[in-house]
Amino acid sequence: MTHAINGAQALIQTLADCGVEVCFANPGTSEMQLVTALDREPRIRSVLCLFEGVATGAADGYARIAGKPALTLLHLGPGYGNGLANLHNARRAFSPVINVVGDHACDHRALDAPLNSDIAAIVAPNSRWVGTVERTEEMGPMAARAFAESFGPPGGSATLIVPADSAWNPGGVAAAPPLHPGPGAVPPERVAAFATALRAAQKPVLLLNHSALTASALASAARLEAFGVRVLADTFVSRMARGAGRYQPGRFLYFAEAAMADLEGTDFMGLAGTSSPVAFFAYPGKPSRLVPEGCRVESLAGPGEDAGPALAALADLLEAPAQGPVVASFDYDPPEGELTPATIGASLARHLPANAIISDDGVTGSLGAWLATASAAQHDWLNLTGGAIGQGMPAAIGASLARPGAKVICLSGDGAGMYTVQSLWTMARENLPIVTIIYANDSYRILHIELARTGAGAPGKAAEGMLSLAGPSLDWVKLAEGQGVRAMRATDAAGFDAMLASAMQADGPVLIEARLAG
Repeated sequence: MTHAINGAQALIQTLADCGVEVCFANPGTSEMQLVTALDREPRIRSVLCLFEGVATGAADGYARIAGKPALTLLHLGPGYGNGLANLHNARRAFSPVINVVGDHACDHRALDAPLNSDIAAIVAPNSRWVGTVERTEEMGPMAARAFAESFGPPGGSATLIVPADSAWNPGGVAAAPPLHPGPGAVPPERVAAFATALRAAQKPVLLLNHSALTASALASAARLEAFGVRVLADTFVSRMARGAGRYQPGRFLYFAEAAMADLEGTDFMGLAGTSSPVAFFAYPGKPSRLVPEGCRVESLAGPGEDAGPALAALADLLEAPAQGPVVASFDYDPPEGELTPATIGASLARHLPANAIISDDGVTGSLGAWLATASAAQHDWLNLTGGAIGQGMPAAIGASLARPGAKVICLSGDGAGMYTVQSLWTMARENLPIVTIIYANDSYRILHIELARTGAGAPGKAAEGMLSLAGPSLDWVKLAEGQGVRAMRATDAAGFDAMLASAMQADGPVLIEARLAG
């Protein structure tokens, strides 16, 4: 016998049947039917986030590790707007995400109540698919379609707008889980043409991201390096397998003039899982398109295609060596002296457990950790793909829930951390094994660098005030403890090393404020 259900129950049951396991929520009045439907569905874990940017960033981190979407539950247009920045990062990472955005009841929308907005217009730029449920009987099928659409390829945000009456009215029917396409296969003829072009090049470079940075894909890329191809990863990667015993490609340089100098003489640029590189920002007198003049650019695999098998086939066609270089393990001595990004990196390499995840929002500070951990225990690295800071702590939440039991380390600048400081409360409430390291220098340091590079002139009092976080300095120990997270402050390298060793043994969340020298 089939029991009558309302629209909200049809939506949640359908998504649970599809395999959705987590909902990151910041609901309001228009979503109350969805809240109670979640209460009745034990297959979906509901995680409250105190700010929508935490919910959306967590969904991004979850998708990057789990390879499937989590659900976000957001309150009307303003609620989605609060979460937009981290959905921008998710779009750049091609992360599958399902956003359910509540709306006023259909007949109430015409009255232009205070929270009324054009939700479809607000969500469109960051959504690869948008649907609005106008009738309750559409709820289950549209939920199933949102699940399928989130995978693309390439993956992205599927946004379902749910008017309140579509959720509370009876007549809902759960839909069967849909088939969804995996990443596209690269045609053999493209691989063959790419191999021909590569053989003809004098100084080729291969640029990687997304599906080209899995452990198996990197093993094929290592073979190509052994063949004589220079291999680079994008500056900011969605997810990369790293650590001792794995191949570590070079990293495409951030600053435009440095990148162009590094690529001098390159006559062929191949792309696997990425697109042709451009500068992060425009600068007076500096290039925006980061490809040397006369360099041929060809794509082996786009972001929506499976680059791994294509790289393996390419290496076979070229008769590349059976194995390429891998990084050897390296034991760092206990660091001493001043606390710097380099000593933090050495400590992290010393204490990083196998199968860990690093969520990087450290901006200028985390480069030391990136360099040192290349030879650490094997782990995954998540970067700030879209440049909208405030991703690190939310993504760490999602990554932790996607890989239960794994240690997750969040690297965050003090300025970046304040964008989504509410993440700490969710970490504590869910008792997640996350170690958050705050690079505390009382400054938006990257902006000091950019101020000089853009030629805007020497900063005066007003400009300095907009780049400084001092006066008052942020007290991260109090900020963390006030949200239920154990916290410590390190002021020298040895003290930080001891604190990190202790934090790695903790069952729940720990924050270390790393008060940097200088």
